[in-house]
Amino acid sequence: MVELYPPTEPYDQGLLDVGDGNLVYWETCGNPDGKPAVMVHGGPGQGITPNMREMFDPARYRAVLFDQRGCGRSTPHASDPPIIWSATWSGSASIWASTAGC
Repeated sequence: MVELYPPTEPYDQGLLDVGDGNLVYWETCGNPDGKPAVMVHGGPGQGITPNMREMFDPARYRAVLFDQRGCGRSTPHASDPPIIWSATWSGSASIWASTAGC
């Protein structure tokens, strides 16, 4: 079993406009001056959960977690047609935009 770090809350969060009517939910927690670490959740449709923050040492890392397009708190949700963003390059662009400035 993996040892997790204590629960932590995000110190910043928001919705990032990544184009085509898509808003990607993101949050960051841990040390604002720490080494950046990006969490990409499983899928499809899952989104991030609070316990995913516990995978990073909050004293060492600035963890950036986000819900991929159509997942979790990102909008529109995959269950809301039409789906016009379902391409690998779209997902990669969202990851790149979500981590800008890390």
